[in-house]
Amino acid sequence: MLRLLNIVAVLVLVGSAVYAYSIKYQTSYRAEQIAKTKIEIRQERDAIAVLRAEWAYMTRPERIQQLADAYLTGMKQIEATQIVAAQSLPERSPRVDSIGNKLDALGLSMPATPPVPGSAPTTTPKAQGQSQERRKP
Repeated sequence: MLRLLNIVAVLVLVGSAVYAYSIKYQTSYRAEQIAKTKIEIRQERDAIAVLRAEWAYMTRPERIQQLADAYLTGMKQIEATQIVAAQSLPERSPRVDSIGNKLDALGLSMPATPPVPGSAPTTTPKAQGQSQERRKP
């Protein structure tokens, strides 16, 4: 009995040592991951700071004024007489689909909505009118 108790105690001791070693290894691995993530976060923050500095440099008013003077030489200053109210603008002309009109005239128009799988095929109103005229003889 005493030998069996000694063997069990040794096995429990070895098992607890293995468990403690695995916990220590996992802890050090997670600590390394956290340190790497903190380094990546710091690098991203530095990159964001560099980008913000570049943006501030590129959008300086004096730089934009120099570019405007160099590339917008043919443009004139806006005058007060050029500003009008929205009501005084002409109405927008309706959009015309000339290709669609030609297809309709040929009877090749597509249905407005794609057919749903498993449903009965739909026909255009024009095709429905033609089929009703055929039934009247």
